[in-house]
Amino acid sequence: MSPIDVKTTPKHCDEKGFTVEKLFPKKKLFFSFTTISLSILSFIFLLYLTLHPTKPNFTLREADIYQLSLSGPRQLLNSSIQLTLVSKNPNKKVGIYYDELQVYASYKGQQITLYTSLPPFYQGHEDSNFLSASLIGNGLPVDPYFGYEVQRDQRAGILMMNLKASGRLRWKVGTWVSGKYRFNVDCVAIMPFGPSLPSGPLSFRQGAQCSTTL
Repeated sequence: MSPIDVKTTPKHCDEKGFTVEKLFPKKKLFFSFTTISLSILSFIFLLYLTLHPTKPNFTLREADIYQLSLSGPRQLLNSSIQLTLVSKNPNKKVGIYYDELQVYASYKGQQITLYTSLPPFYQGHEDSNFLSASLIGNGLPVDPYFGYEVQRDQRAGILMMNLKASGRLRWKVGTWVSGKYRFNVDCVAIMPFGPSLPSGPLSFRQGAQCSTTL
């Protein structure tokens, strides 16, 4: 018995009720889309590796406490603090727009001044800026044990305070500017605080590196 050789062509399939899908145009479109997508992702990844912005560095240069006292039957807090921060952009190819920047003071986890807003500014490549702020608190409610904590620190001879900043920034590379990113800064000031109060303010002059989260 001789083998049976059946040759089927698209025309024969049409005659027999079969259909042949044209897959080649769809495959070509799929491969083109995949290639373009991979090229875009590769470009973004290479751009990220090339630039990879480093978060700004903040240093607490000095701080002075002019007032930190409780008053009235409700023992409300009055505070007055002056501070100077140094902000540095460590990036060689990336500038920074500081759109928002607010500074305040905290003691034992309690906010002891109102927020003080600093004006927006631009920071160029590897530039540094001095940022000064006056922090004020009038009649602020605090924990009932606040006065006891201050007295205990006075007996120990050391007062530790956190000076904090928060805001939003944008990266600038050439003419391209990124979206806004929130950042937080935490600086620790440790000041001598003996049993006898000084005639002037409690002062911090050692300088301290702050922690920055982005």
